[in-house]
Amino acid sequence: MRAPTPERLQFDGHCLIVLERTLLAAAPEEGCALLLGAHEGATLRVQWVWPCRNVWQPAQARPQRFSLDPREQLLAQRWCRSRGLTVLGAAHSHPSSEAVPSSTDRALCVGPTLMLIRSGLPLGSATLRAWWIPDANPERPDDCEALQPPIELLITGGTPAPGAERLGE
Repeated sequence: MRAPTPERLQFDGHCLIVLERTLLAAAPEEGCALLLGAHEGATLRVQWVWPCRNVWQPAQARPQRFSLDPREQLLAQRWCRSRGLTVLGAAHSHPSSEAVPSSTDRALCVGPTLMLIRSGLPLGSATLRAWWIPDANPERPDDCEALQPPIELLITGGTPAPGAERLGE
């Protein structure tokens, strides 16, 4: 049975600030983080941003590639279980390209999961977008499913990061 696609992703202003700073701090490399929170009906609610190291090898490819440190993934999963939360997915940056999953992003992603991308391109394109990546089709495991439209982003409370009013455009 395939996991249903969430309709929206909810952040508060504080989580957005933490996410922005985490992803921008890695520049010119791709930054990455885990998004922790809860499923609330058709909404994924991000309650914590867990910064991670980009451990992609070779290191000189990190401006175009990322890989989450597996030890940090395990620590985040353990931390979530102890608090009744879940790892909703991962966020990463594209310092020099659009906030759209690359073919490599999609090929290396294990669904069902949330993938959030921050673009480093000048304003005018969407700065931050989120996608739900479904689980693989067991009848056609090599089938790279067409990318679904981005998930609606909702910002609640707190002070949004500069440019947050343009998120998801």
